[in-house]
Amino acid sequence: MSVESQINTALEEIKRGTQEIIGFEYIKDLVSAYFKEGKTFSVKAGFDPTAPDLHLGHTVLLQKLATFQKYGAKVYFLIGDFTGMIGDPSGKSETRKPLSKEQVLANAKTYEEQVYKVLDSSKMEIVFNSSWLDSLGTRGMIELAAKFSVARMLERDDFEKRFKAQNPISIVEFFYPLLQGYDSVALKCDIEFGGTDQKFNLLMGRHLQRAYGLDKEQSVVMVPLLEGLDGVHKMSKSLGNYVGITQEPKEMFGRLLSISDSLMWRYYELLSSKSLQEIEALKQGVAEGSLHPKAIKEDLAVEIITRYYDRDSAIHAKEEFAKVFVKEELPSDMQTFEKPQGIWIAQLAQECGLCSSNSESLRAIKQGAMKLNSQKVEDSKLNLQEGEYVLQVGKRKFAKVIIK
Repeated sequence: MSVESQINTALEEIKRGTQEIIGFEYIKDLVSAYFKEGKTFSVKAGFDPTAPDLHLGHTVLLQKLATFQKYGAKVYFLIGDFTGMIGDPSGKSETRKPLSKEQVLANAKTYEEQVYKVLDSSKMEIVFNSSWLDSLGTRGMIELAAKFSVARMLERDDFEKRFKAQNPISIVEFFYPLLQGYDSVALKCDIEFGGTDQKFNLLMGRHLQRAYGLDKEQSVVMVPLLEGLDGVHKMSKSLGNYVGITQEPKEMFGRLLSISDSLMWRYYELLSSKSLQEIEALKQGVAEGSLHPKAIKEDLAVEIITRYYDRDSAIHAKEEFAKVFVKEELPSDMQTFEKPQGIWIAQLAQECGLCSSNSESLRAIKQGAMKLNSQKVEDSKLNLQEGEYVLQVGKRKFAKVIIK
C-alpha cells in the first residue's frame, strides 16, 4: 500500500464515528507528516473525575484516542482534578454542587487504573491540570479572564437559557471553560477531543491558543454521545442505562444483549474495533437473513468484555447467559449466604445484595419479580425456616441461601 493510501485509510478511520471535526486540514497535515517523516503530534482529552468508574459512553472517546495513537499521536489523558472541584456547567440548568479534593482524587485514581484497558500506555501521559492551574495565581487568573468577554460567554446555550430564566450563574462557572481552554495553552496540544456537548469549551482552547500567541491553533474532534441501553437518553450511571467497564462480565453481557437490534449497529460503529467494511458485511448478512441479529449482538458483547477482561471471561459470560435465560437453568457460580431461621424475605434479599433496601424488596415481590426456588414469592411477610433455597430477583440476580 502506498503512503498516500495509508494516509487516506488513516483519515477514514479518524473520521469514523465522529460528529464534527473543526480544523480537519491541520489533522491531515499532522497524519501525513507522521507517515512521511515520522513526526508525532499531541492530542488531549480531559476527564473531570466526578464519578468513580468509566462506562462504555466514556470509551467512545477513548477508542478514538486509541485510533489516533496508531497514526502518530501522543495522548495527554488529562484528569481535571482542579476543574473537577468546580464542575462542568455544560448542559446544566443550575449550579453544580462542587466536589471535595478528596472525592476528586479518589475518583481520579480509578480513572488511572481503567484507562490502560483501552489506550497504549507507551504513547500517552496522564496529566493533572492542577499542575499548572494551582500555580496560575491571582495575576494569571485575571489575565485569563481578560481574554474573553461576558457577552461572548452568555452566547453559550446553557448560560443563555439560565440567564433568561433568571437562574443563578456563578462567576466560578464562567471560569470553567476558560480553565479548560487554558489546559490547551499549557499543553500546547495540536488536537482536543470531547463530546458534542463540549463544543463551547473545546473552541475556547482554539481561542486561547491564539490569544496567548501560540504558533498553532488546535483542531477539535467531537464524538457523539452514546445512547444508553434504553436507546433514548445518553448513557448515564444516574439513569441506570449504562454498561460499566468494571461490571462483572455476566452483568455486562446481559446488559449488552438487552439493546435493540437497531441500536446494536450504533454500538458497533462507536465501540467495535471491526472495520467499517466488516460492519457493513454484517449488516448485509442480517438484511439477507443469513445472519441472526442475536448472534451478531453476542459477538459484540464478547468483543467488548474481552477488551476489559479476557476472552475466557467473555465466553463464560455468554455460556452462563444461555444457561440461565435460554435453557432456564440456574447459574453455576451463585454466591452462598448463611442466615438465621425466621429471617424476613425482604430483609434477606437486601442482605444478599439482590435489592438495595427492604422497600425495593417489597416492590420486587409486588411486581412478581422475586422467586424462591423458582416459585414467585406471593407473601411479603414470609419468614424463612431451616433449609436451602435459591433466591432470585429479576432475571439476573441470584443467591444461594442456607437457613440454619
